Amino acid sequence: MKLSIIGLGLLGGSLALDLRKRKYADYIIGYDKDPVHSAFAKQVGIIDEVVTFDEAVTQADIIVVAIPVSAVIKVLPQILDKISDNQIVLDVASCKGVICERVKYHQKRKRYVACHPMAGTENSGPWSAISGMFDGKAFIICDAEDSDEKAVVEVKKMFEVLNMNPMFFNSFNHDIHVAYVSHIPHVASFALALTVLEKEKNEKNIFNLASGGFKSTVRLAKSNAEMWTPIFQDNKENVLSVLDTYIEKLNDFRQLLVTGDTDGMDNYINQANRVKKVLNK
Repeated sequence: MKLSIIGLGLLGGSLALDLRKRKYADYIIGYDKDPVHSAFAKQVGIIDEVVTFDEAVTQADIIVVAIPVSAVIKVLPQILDKISDNQIVLDVASCKGVICERVKYHQKRKRYVACHPMAGTENSGPWSAISGMFDGKAFIICDAEDSDEKAVVEVKKMFEVLNMNPMFFNSFNHDIHVAYVSHIPHVASFALALTVLEKEKNEKNIFNLASGGFKSTVRLAKSNAEMWTPIFQDNKENVLSVLDTYIEKLNDFRQLLVTGDTDGMDNYINQANRVKKVLNK
C-alpha cells in the first residue's frame, strides 16, 4: 500500500507514524506547503519521500488530506479532478458539512470518504507527531452512502489498524455534535486563558499557583489559530448556537452567586454531575 499525506502536521504525521509501524503502508510520500515541515518529516522518518502536490495526488493508492478545513474546501475538488477510478481520498478535518457539500456533485465523489478521527493534542507541526495517539478513540465516517462501498471498507480497515472505533454520521449532524464536544471546549479554554492573563498581570504567579484543574482546562488554549479559526468559521451556526447556551449557563451560575443561593448552586453542580454517566458509558 502506497500512502500519500498532504499536510504533515500533528494529525498527518501521527497517522503516518502508526500506519507504517503497524504495517498498513509500505511506502509513504508526503507534501506540505511549508518546506521546513516536509524536510523534518523526511529527516525523522515520518515519510519516505517529499513530493510535489501533484505527485502526492497522483502517485498513491490512498491520499490523506490533513490540512485546515478552509484549505480542504479549496483543494479537495482539485484533488478529485486528478485521481484515477482506483484511488481513494479521505480528509481528517473536524467540519464535514461544508466539505461534503462542496464536492457533492463532483464526478469522482464516490472516491472520497469524509472522515474525522476524534483525536489530537494542543500541539502542531510534524515535531508534535506521536505514536499511539489514535488508540481507543472514535473515528467518524460521514455520508458513507455517497462514497464507494469498497472505498469505505478500506478506509474503515485503515482506521481500525490504528485501534480506532468506527461511527457513521450524516455530515451536518456530525458538525452539530462536534460543536458540543470539541469546538466549544476550545472556545472556553481560550476565554479562560485570556481571563487569567488579563486579571493576573504577574504571569509568574500563574505558573506558581496553577494546579491540575487549571492546567487541564486551559490546555486547549495552546492550540493553533491557523487550524481553529477556519473550524469556528466553517461551523459558525452550530458554534454560535452552542455558545449561546454556554453563556446562558454561565449567567445562571453568576446569578446564583450574586444572590447567594447556595441551594441553587448545589443543584447546579449536582445537575452537571450527571455528565459522569455519559462519560462512563
